[in-house]
Amino acid sequence: MLKIRLRRMGAKKAPFYRVVVADSRAPRNGAFVEEIGYYNPISEPVELKIDVEKARTWMKNGAQPTDTVRSLLKKSGAIE
Repeated sequence: MLKIRLRRMGAKKAPFYRVVVADSRAPRNGAFVEEIGYYNPISEPVELKIDVEKARTWMKNGAQPTDTVRSLLKKSGAIE
């Protein structure tokens, strides 16, 4: 099963996340299928960039977003 989830990047105490499509069995920062965006909660204002078309395509193909990514997709307008 494919998941749309966050991949943690950045330094200690300065997280930066990439939004990726990955197999649910892969580790958090392990192999992924495709990167569809990024999220930076530290910057002011918060940076959020998601390729809406890719996200919708992956969800139509059966990828399930995690709870956190679902809220980010709502903010970006990918889902209602």
